[in-house]
Amino acid sequence: MHVELGIDTVITLLAAGLIFLLALVLGVWKYRQMAVSENHLAHPYVDIAHRAALLYSFATLLVAVFVELSAWPTWVNLTAAMVLVFFFVIAIAAYIEHGAKRDTTNQFEHPTGALHAGMVALIVGEIGGFVVLLAGFVAAQFL
Repeated sequence: MHVELGIDTVITLLAAGLIFLLALVLGVWKYRQMAVSENHLAHPYVDIAHRAALLYSFATLLVAVFVELSAWPTWVNLTAAMVLVFFFVIAIAAYIEHGAKRDTTNQFEHPTGALHAGMVALIVGEIGGFVVLLAGFVAAQFL
């Protein structure tokens, strides 16, 4: 059985699958660190990267549902979804970087202006992108 999905939904589902695959690979990295460390724990940011990727993969799957059920044009849905995915991936990448460098166990311990600016952009991008999709869902289902 072949289900016809919009290209915006297909791309968002592909992103969810790729983020989930990344989570599985990060799980191997986490396992390896746990297996060889004296306390049998991975670096905190390796653990955070793994968990964040798992959660973001399912969040992206949820985003795909809202994309599919939105009343907005494909380009609006795809743009909103990819803004969310962009910030999800940037967050995971930052966690991977800290885990690989082992430079901190709390990135907010010595925050920079760039970190705060990035957090503001993430907040606006993630909430804004989802509000667009939620409004599209409401418009399609109730208006």
